[in-house]
Amino acid sequence: MPRIRQSDVDEVKARTNIADIIGERVALKSAGVGSLKGLCPFHDERSPSFNVRPQVGYYHCFGCGESGDVYSFLRAMDHLTFTEAVERLAARIGFPLTYEEGGPAPDTSGRTRLYQASTAAAEFYRAQLASPEADIARRFLGERGFDAGAAAHFGIGYAPRGWNGLRDALRSRGFSDDELTAAGLVSPGQRGAYDRFRGRLVWPIRDLTGQTIGFGARRLHDDDNGPKYLNTPETTIYKKAQVLYGLDLAKKAISREHRVVVVEGYTDVMACHLAGVTSAIATCGTAFGADHITVLRRVMGDDSAAGEVVFTFDPDAAGQKAALRAFADAKRFNAQTYVATGPEGLDPCDLRLQRGDAAVRSLVEGKTPMVEFVIDQRIGEFDLASVEGRVGALRAAAPVVAQLRDRLMQPEYVRVLARRLGMDTEDVRREVARAGRAEAEPRRPQRADEAPAAPDAPIARTTLATLPVDPATVLERGALMGVLQYGHLVEADEVDPAIALPMRHPALDAVRQAIGAQPDRARVGWAVAAAESTREPYRTLAVELLTADFPALTEAEAIASTRSLCRRLRTRALDRRKAELLGAVQRVAPDSEEGRAVRLALRDIDLQRSALVEE
Repeated sequence: MPRIRQSDVDEVKARTNIADIIGERVALKSAGVGSLKGLCPFHDERSPSFNVRPQVGYYHCFGCGESGDVYSFLRAMDHLTFTEAVERLAARIGFPLTYEEGGPAPDTSGRTRLYQASTAAAEFYRAQLASPEADIARRFLGERGFDAGAAAHFGIGYAPRGWNGLRDALRSRGFSDDELTAAGLVSPGQRGAYDRFRGRLVWPIRDLTGQTIGFGARRLHDDDNGPKYLNTPETTIYKKAQVLYGLDLAKKAISREHRVVVVEGYTDVMACHLAGVTSAIATCGTAFGADHITVLRRVMGDDSAAGEVVFTFDPDAAGQKAALRAFADAKRFNAQTYVATGPEGLDPCDLRLQRGDAAVRSLVEGKTPMVEFVIDQRIGEFDLASVEGRVGALRAAAPVVAQLRDRLMQPEYVRVLARRLGMDTEDVRREVARAGRAEAEPRRPQRADEAPAAPDAPIARTTLATLPVDPATVLERGALMGVLQYGHLVEADEVDPAIALPMRHPALDAVRQAIGAQPDRARVGWAVAAAESTREPYRTLAVELLTADFPALTEAEAIASTRSLCRRLRTRALDRRKAELLGAVQRVAPDSEEGRAVRLALRDIDLQRSALVEE
């Protein structure tokens, strides 16, 4: 490729403020005269050691040693060639480049072409939203409270139903089928490339700098047999584990407020922003994970406990599972984590539509600390009216309190848990301490002056042989064994509700959580991934459950048995809830509103149980 004239390279760098470029990805704070500081984007750290000096156009991390100028930053962060980095900054400031061979050269470098193709596609989709065919898309938006101004603000478009509308439009602009395929805009077929998105409402997904890197598309037509939401596949520039929808629009509010609101979908992000909650973002077709946290911490400047991360979850089983998964990662934040659930289970989009902007703001302000939410989830399946139920709930919830890294908060949550259970605070404190020791012992590093453990004294691990043989444990063990071995052959609506229920035995519950964290049981190798991701010291048990003989003679029998075991878990949970309500009904007046509500709940449980038994 032609070489850019050196004087142009120098001029582009001189006209670019390095703090603006780095500040789009890292929250920078003043660190003295002429110096800014933030969390290093090149390694994970809790205290900022990444320094930027705008006046000299240079950065350096005192933690990992990375340093360089604005070009090296872009090359490292976005995997660009040197030429691509210069071209991107030149385009940003509108500077015409001259190449050594004379005259401007066409921009044909790989990643740059993918960005250009995605930008051109976004323009095409936006224009199509005004077409007669897109009436169904405009009605979809209108029915959810979004007008033309909202659509324009978020860059929403429409993909026409034909097979090659986008392909032909971008071909006419000089893009090849190979480039469009690499950008995830078309798919290869026997008769040539065809549009990936057809007959769908389309949201552009942008990176932190505001460049379009992919799309999310919502099904609109009844004869569309594809998934409800279809996203751009993994490409050189689109990595879904690192992308957050709306972050380009939310980053200033997040950095300013030290608060981020994590919602579940594109329309929820729109509703929040239009209601004034401009720090809202969402993941793109994947669960919220460690890479997302890393990105957010840098944008937030998450170097103290002053920040807030608010997750909005549906109150159903899937939402509860997502909350528990988020809690497992919450310790990665310095900021405090919270959960906000809408009244009557309304998500932000429906809440805004039904109750207005103020209700969306109130949803966020009425947040609950994440740890309290998780504690309530853990104890919610136990009968707190019985001694056995309270003890079981304590054992299930104590590890949550034990995991708190803030040792000033832990004693406060000991008291919170004691109040929830109606138990003596000292008894709860001892169980939390025991849970903390059990969690820490397997991972305690050996001291330099400590003799190595004897070969005949390995760390005690739970195995199938050491599991109790009481009916509850036998049921849980059998269900997990069936799901690990045959879960891919059983309908999700049979397995998911059962796996969402906490288990009484902590080792089995650890395996259950690992299963629940797997995004897709239809893919090859999911059960191995679940077993291997089970936290220690319970991984051995998970592997045994995966490989042990399942008590069935045929595959059909094993599938039927797995379904039955899952239904029995759900029935057990309903029975516990019914027992709790029967205790409550004795304490309220029969003709009171509360009494009627309890009786209705009991009737609903009986109906659910009957449906499960009849299946």
